[in-house]
This record gives sequence, structure tokens and C-alpha cells, in this order.
Amino acid sequence: MKVLQVGAEVFPLVKTGGLADVLGALPQALVAAGADVRLLLPGFPAILAGLKKPVVVCEIGAAFGAARVRLLRGTIAASGISAYVVDAPYYYQRTGNPYLGADGLEWSDNAQRFALLGWVAAHVAAGGLDPAWTPDVLHAHDWHAGMACAYLAANQSATVATVYTVHNLAYQGLFDAKDFHLLGLPVRFMDPTRLEYHGKFSFMKAGLTHAQRVTTVSPSYAAEIATTEFGCGLDGVVRSRGADVSGILNGVDDAVWDPAADKDITTPYSASQLAGKAVCKAALQKELGLQVDATRPLFTLVSRLTQQKGLDLVLDAIPEMLAAGAQLAVQGSGDAALEKAFTEAAAAHPGQVAVRLGYDEKFAHQMIAGADAMLVPSRFEPCGLTQLYALRYGTVPVVRRVGGLIDTVVDTSEASLQDDTATGFMFGPANKEALALAVHRTVQAFGQPAVWAQLQQRGMAQNFSWAAAATQYLALYETLCQPAKAPATAKK
Repeated sequence: MKVLQVGAEVFPLVKTGGLADVLGALPQALVAAGADVRLLLPGFPAILAGLKKPVVVCEIGAAFGAARVRLLRGTIAASGISAYVVDAPYYYQRTGNPYLGADGLEWSDNAQRFALLGWVAAHVAAGGLDPAWTPDVLHAHDWHAGMACAYLAANQSATVATVYTVHNLAYQGLFDAKDFHLLGLPVRFMDPTRLEYHGKFSFMKAGLTHAQRVTTVSPSYAAEIATTEFGCGLDGVVRSRGADVSGILNGVDDAVWDPAADKDITTPYSASQLAGKAVCKAALQKELGLQVDATRPLFTLVSRLTQQKGLDLVLDAIPEMLAAGAQLAVQGSGDAALEKAFTEAAAAHPGQVAVRLGYDEKFAHQMIAGADAMLVPSRFEPCGLTQLYALRYGTVPVVRRVGGLIDTVVDTSEASLQDDTATGFMFGPANKEALALAVHRTVQAFGQPAVWAQLQQRGMAQNFSWAAAATQYLALYETLCQPAKAPATAKK
């Protein structure tokens, strides 16, 4: 089974969110399961720097307004996965965020930048750019790669199977209709049944409408995006695909997230030897200027600072958290107003609240290892990886009952403690009262060492390996690649 995975990020080279973690780990799991996998990535500086022994596969020439485009092939040094890279300096050789300029706004030519990615992917998949390797399946990830499915649909001779994974439906790759001609697609594609979306065109919709199968990164999110509440205006499109939409839960890369072997944390520890976690907590408290106190539960939050993540709920609930005896540490960046609000909260509560703006992968490991509990109060959450990392590190997740959080955390109750399935705490309504109640329940459990140890042990025993996800994806690929059965001949 030959599979081309297409996306805009890959851990550890370029990461703005969970997409990078998926593209860093899923290909490895598929290879371990016997698939022949290659990545296709844009030639961002960090990706080119992390490509081992690159060779030129094809000189494409001028395309999408770029005077020089080449297709390179090499190996991702960090993982050993074979990868194609679209080398187009005009579009990709830019510093900073891969999607935003220094002013914090989207690059004005993002339509061309990511149309090029999809166009190259479609031509590799159709066998036109690398005659030595043609995939059985093209698997495109999120809006940046959604156009690959549309370009393949425009190529009526292409026979490759297509899968499109929605990582976050809220980010749709919307562009002005006047720029549609830049895509090089027939005008019939600017239609409500294809790319057109309220007078604009959408890369996300291109994937939703043209892939043979659509997956999301958790089963619950697959059901949610077919509803008005969570469909972000595309719920009708999702419903129209019916059984073609399903959810496959993301996994955890055990080689990266393992408290017993993690070189980024203060002291390694395991489920059978948890003493090191107390050392990690004390070190984190000291590093952040919090009161070093083992008896006070430390809640951490590692997240992009956006409205989606429900961080305003945390800000509103800080007085109740502190009154309950808890501490709060935050790491992240994003919305300027949220950054300012958390900074002010830390200044107002020295020794009790701390904030570290920006994202540092190494420090994220220290935050998760040093915490007692992890807050994930998202308004919507396609899968969520933070709570999976927290479970692996014996850090009890406190999450909203939504999306992939439903699929990965079991709420603590008398019944779930009795049958030893409890792994965290959940709340429903998106308001500070519900969050504060969940925090209060968490603090109460923290004060009961036997209960807390049970939650930690059960959480660390959970198996969210990528092997399980790879098995499901391979089964999906194989279904798509099976030749259609001829209709049965009617008996005379």
C-alpha cells in the first residue's frame, strides 16, 4: 500500500498545533504497519533544513506566479520518513509563522501558496511528477492541502484514492471569489456543490466535497461537525456526505511523550515510580516563581491562546481556583487580549498565578510533567492532544465535555472510581461556574491521596498509541483501493 500524506506542518520541523504532531507520528506508524509512505510538504526554511540528502525529482518551472518551482525528495532527518518538498522560494522562504506575516495577518497570497501545494500533490498522485513512484492513496490534511482533492477531481484520468482529514473545521482557507482564476481550475468548480462558499471559495470545502472519504481526528468530532452548533457553516456539506465521514482518534507518539525517558523534564518517572513527578512539580514552581508547596494542587494550561480554547472561562474562574487553594500556570501565545489578561492575572496574584508567553516545546514537557492537573476547557475540540499527553504523564485532565475530550477522558464519579475507569474531570456548560465546580472536585480528589493515585495510575495505563490509528487508516485505504465488484447477473 503506497500512501502520499500531504500537509503544511511536521513535528519537529514546523509546528503551530496538533497537525504537526499527527504528520510527525502517523506516517511512522503506517510504515511500521507495512505501508510505503511518503510525505509532501511546502518548502518552508525549517523543512528544507531538516531534509536529509535532498535530490531534485522534477524541475516544474514557473507555477502559480512563482518563477521557479522544483520538487525535491529526501528524508526527514528526525523520523527517517521519505518526503517530497515543494521548493518554491518565492512563496515559502519566509521567516516566522508559516501562515501569517509579521503584522499578524494572513499572507495576502496564501491562496496561491497552498494551491501550489495541492496542485503538486495531485500531480505526484497522478504519476506525472515522479514516474518512479505513484501512490495508491492520497491523504490530505486540513485546509492547506484540501485543494489536492479538487485538482485530482479535475483530472478525470487519475485513479488514485483520496482521503481528507479535518483537523479543525473552524479554519477553512477562505478566499475572495475574484481570486478564483488564480487556481487554474475550470469555472464549474466555483459552484456551491464544490468550492463556492457565500461568495468566496474554501479550500476546506474543496476537501470535503472532492475526497472519496472524509475523516476527523476523533469519532465525537465527526458527529459534532454535522450539527449547526459545531459545523462552522459547513454542517450541511458534512451531512451531505453521510457515511463517507468518520472519525479516527489521534494517538500519542510514545517516543516523544514518555515520562520515563523524557530528557526535557527535571527527573524521569513512571507509573510504578512516581516520586520523580513531585521533583518535577517543585522545579516548575520554582522556575515560574510560584510558591513551592507540594500540598497545593498545581493546574497548568498549555495552549494556543484563542477563543476556541475557552481560556476566558479560566480567567473568570481564577478567584474560585485560588480560593480553593490551587495554583495556576499558563504557557501559550495568540490573542493579544488574552495574553494581556493572563499577564495581568499573574501580576495580581504573585506566587499563585504564573504565565509564560510564547511556545517552547521543551518547556511544554516540563509544564505537563510538573502539573498535578491539566486544564482543557475548550468550546470545541476536534481531538485534543494535550489531555493525552497529560494522561501519559500522570497529570489529571480537567476538560469540557466536547469533541475528542469525550472520547479520551472518563469523568470521575463514585461509579467510575468503583470500577476503576475514572481518569479525569469533565464539565458541560461553557461558563465559569461549571469550570469552577470541576476545579473544586479536582481539588477535593487531590486531597485524598488514594483517590488521586488511582486517577494517575489509570490515566497512565491508557493506550492511545498511533498503532491503533494506523490500523484503522490502513483498513480505510484498503477499502477504497479494492476493485469495485461487478453487479451480480440476474438468473433467468
